[in-house]
Amino acid sequence: MPATTMDKDSMREAYQDVRSDSSETTWATFGYEENSLVHLKSGSEFEEFRGQFDDDGRVFGFLRVTTGDELSKRSKFILITWVGDKVSPLKRAKAGTDKALVKQVIQSIATEIMTNDIADIDLDFIMGEVRKAGGANYGTGV
Repeated sequence: MPATTMDKDSMREAYQDVRSDSSETTWATFGYEENSLVHLKSGSEFEEFRGQFDDDGRVFGFLRVTTGDELSKRSKFILITWVGDKVSPLKRAKAGTDKALVKQVIQSIATEIMTNDIADIDLDFIMGEVRKAGGANYGTGV
């Protein structure tokens, strides 16, 4: 299998759009065209994000969520590595090594999820993972 190349410019642009406080974009997905990692799609609706993951796909999802308590709201970023159940063992292994290439662009995340279970692409599950990674919560409970 040939070495994976990467369209860093389009990937970086999508990454920065998700990270921007002035953008409504809350997610971007990255995946394969032939042997090249590319930006696939971006958006602001979680259900559309969830729809990017299927049994045949190898997808890297980058998601912005807002967390915190009534005293402090902040954006957190999640990297999801998805390898569907129908992906061949060779391509499955390649996605694992190609994640290092993706991390050349996506560098600042609160947590990382690797899954092939669509139940994990759930906002409540993801927010729970972010809270676990975030440590203390100093809210007053209001």
